[in-house]
Amino acid sequence: MSQSSKDAAGRLGGRVAIVTGAAQGIGARYAQALAAEGAAVVCADVADAGAVVARIVEAGGKAVAVRADVTSAESAEAMARAAVEAFGRIDILVNNAGLFANLALKPFEQITSTEWDRVMAVNVRGPFECAKAVIPAMRKQQYGKIINIASGTVFKGAPMLLHYVSSKGAVVAMTRSMARELGDAGIRVNTLAPGLTASENTLANPAWQGTVSANNIASRAIKREVQPEDLCGTLVYLASEASDFVTGQVLVVDGGSVMH
Repeated sequence: MSQSSKDAAGRLGGRVAIVTGAAQGIGARYAQALAAEGAAVVCADVADAGAVVARIVEAGGKAVAVRADVTSAESAEAMARAAVEAFGRIDILVNNAGLFANLALKPFEQITSTEWDRVMAVNVRGPFECAKAVIPAMRKQQYGKIINIASGTVFKGAPMLLHYVSSKGAVVAMTRSMARELGDAGIRVNTLAPGLTASENTLANPAWQGTVSANNIASRAIKREVQPEDLCGTLVYLASEASDFVTGQVLVVDGGSVMH
């Protein structure tokens, strides 16, 4: 494809992306942002992602909805097969599905073992299972982008969410090891780490409003809420050829609260 053809098709023209947790919130915005740049998008979720697909198609993009449980190897493999069946390849995986907005802030000694295991299953095993599922297709074409979603809380040692912060710390470590293992296959693995974002779910949870939100904003160099759209430019960069020599890295997008 010529450069002029790529520009006309968008920065991701001809690429195929899977976005997990795409039925609502930030995941839906990620899917729409990738589609707007020309990618065909598989919107994967345990919930029905049909409404997101409809918005993408209405805007002139390509997308399909797939029901997927990221904690299940069989479900993740079925998701990857569905992507190849629909669009012929897999170029981009966005490991967005995770548990956060509905978690209650609490001292770690009050977190039950059951809740800990559930957070780890979705937030850590989920990206692991999904990455395993897409690797064969990416290896075959000797090219791919895996974008894991972590959190700025990893670098702050945020209290009252030990299970969540620990799970996202694991995602950062996973990214680095995956990048080492997959570099020779032409597969780049990076992490996008958002700050507290004004998504549908966080706005609906009183625990993330008031003092918590105000303290986050006060800690930033750019003192306003993070909007889902603020994350999409970095996402598209990590998904595109512009970042082909970038792997194993963490990009924090939080208005300058975390600087490292």
